[in-house]
Amino acid sequence: ATSFLFTEYQYVGIFMVAFAVLIFLFLGSVEGFSTKPQACTYDSTKMCKPALATAAFSTISFLLGAITSVVSGFLGMKIATYANARTTLEARKGVGKAFIVAFRSGAVMGFLLAANGLFEAITGYGLGGSSMALFGRVGGGIYTKAADVGADLVGKVERNIPEDDPRNPAVIADNVGDNVGDIAGMGSDLFGSYAESSCAALVVASISSFGINHDLTAMLYPLLVSSIGILVCLLTTLFATDFFEVKTVKEIEPALKKQLIISTILMTVGIAFVSWVGLPSSFTIFNFGVQKDVKNWQLFLCVAVGLWAGLIIGFVTEYYTSNAYSPVQDVADSCRTGAATNVIFGLALGYKSCIIPIFAIAISIFVSFSFAAMYGIAVAALGMLSTIATGLAIDAYGPISDNAGGIAEMAGMSHRIRERTDALDAAGNTTAAIGKGFAIGSAALVSLALFGAFVSRAAISSVDVLTPKVFIGLLVGAMLPYWFSAMTMKSVGSAALKMVEEVRRQFNTIPGLMEGTTKPDYATCVKISTDASIKEMIPPGALVMLTPLIVGIFFGVETLSGVLAGSLVSGVQIAISASNTGGAWDNAKKYIEAGASEHARTLGPKGSDAHKAAVIGDTVGDPLKDTSGPSLNILIKLMAVESLVFAPFFAAHGGLLFKIF
Repeated sequence: ATSFLFTEYQYVGIFMVAFAVLIFLFLGSVEGFSTKPQACTYDSTKMCKPALATAAFSTISFLLGAITSVVSGFLGMKIATYANARTTLEARKGVGKAFIVAFRSGAVMGFLLAANGLFEAITGYGLGGSSMALFGRVGGGIYTKAADVGADLVGKVERNIPEDDPRNPAVIADNVGDNVGDIAGMGSDLFGSYAESSCAALVVASISSFGINHDLTAMLYPLLVSSIGILVCLLTTLFATDFFEVKTVKEIEPALKKQLIISTILMTVGIAFVSWVGLPSSFTIFNFGVQKDVKNWQLFLCVAVGLWAGLIIGFVTEYYTSNAYSPVQDVADSCRTGAATNVIFGLALGYKSCIIPIFAIAISIFVSFSFAAMYGIAVAALGMLSTIATGLAIDAYGPISDNAGGIAEMAGMSHRIRERTDALDAAGNTTAAIGKGFAIGSAALVSLALFGAFVSRAAISSVDVLTPKVFIGLLVGAMLPYWFSAMTMKSVGSAALKMVEEVRRQFNTIPGLMEGTTKPDYATCVKISTDASIKEMIPPGALVMLTPLIVGIFFGVETLSGVLAGSLVSGVQIAISASNTGGAWDNAKKYIEAGASEHARTLGPKGSDAHKAAVIGDTVGDPLKDTSGPSLNILIKLMAVESLVFAPFFAAHGGLLFKIF
């Protein structure tokens, strides 16, 4: 895992340096590299720092953000690799002990990120964090899924050997992939959201009465909310590990769900306290050229709305992806008639699961905007992410227990232990889906807030859909998530193809491999995954990073605002449906394998026709739920934050094509 991340970071490092130079040149050239102070955007009578200073600060903070993002992903991965084996060993003593280890190590990751996000998060910082996250998520996602799909297709479907069997050459690559994609990628991604919602809030606040009067405490309100979040999550984790102990398998999922509820309730109290102490009783907020009066309780409501919307999205996601409820059981049931019906039911479930989350996001946008304009939306996004340490703990818990199962299987430990780790893992699948729900919901709010900040910084007073400039932007923007998904899905497909051929070759040519007398060549499979993901992460990354630049320079800020709105609207839908479809297929397969209910037992043991159909669904769902779905929320945020960083340049020099004609 470490060697893969280092390879990845070398490539991404080159890109970082190049992009940092770009930022400096573009932003410095706004005033022709002058060192004279210039008039401020929010108040033309006052003087602000020269463009050159802004350029230098943005460049440095961009690099800082990138480094922080790398560090948080890397540390999370280190902890996870230690935790894997420890969880397996603890499973000998029982489910409760194993749960505590897996959960605590996930929590370490959560707190790491939350604390890293508390830097002075200016826009460049968010851009750095997110661009790293994009490469981490896409590269890691391709890596883990190529190995996973390759291992499953040959091992489980063709050769009928169990999952994570040491005879399978792709098994090591598969386990490494969980750490690289699900932990390091996930970590960088949510870290990006976290840094950016702080950025969006701070950018909007800096042109409001807080910023004009230099009222520091009120300016730092977004950071106060995040800091309270860390304390609240600390308290909450104790509930899972110290106050109540998990003793049986049935208690695992409720324990993780309680985490979300407890942290949300405590956080509501925490926000009320911070809003009462940290904010003046009334203040003004910059709203498209006018200052709007806001009371402190209104701002509290904005944060609270985001917080509770996050909880709703989490629970809806759980309802659609957990095998305790009817949607997944229906999908499992459809496996009786083969893989085709399974795929149809799964897709329908994914599309249907968009409905309530979208309403939740819509309501929170309306409420927070009517109270406190764009600032309201930015703090609502922060509210949704304020319990991030808990969210990430239950998210990172999934891959850790997944690998614990893999280690148990490879070490040839008793059947009982494998059953325990599987129970931990099934709960982990659902919680990972909840984590993705959070990431997508918050990405929608964050990018809307960034969009607002972009519009105020580029000095556009209104975005009119009826003008052709904006409308073509909308259409193209809505197409981008599809183009991006096509690239990532195809990358997984082609990498998996190479992997399947290699695994088949080893089974056919290495004598004594099926009997277990000789060891397979694991290294070749790891190399296939590494090479594929490094090579394949560049085109999708370039698509996201270059689109705002090209549109801003050639078509100008109005068209760019259309592109941002379009990609936000369509990206959220695809992301929610993709990750829920994949999660549901995965858990339908686990439902049949576990055989815990009468209904599940009629669908057959492992290896029955229904089970094979379920495995095919799971394999189709893998790239959906772990590569294209979760990377889409980065696409939405990254384009918005990049446009925001370059806004002064686009406003001054953009729209070349329209100037010519």
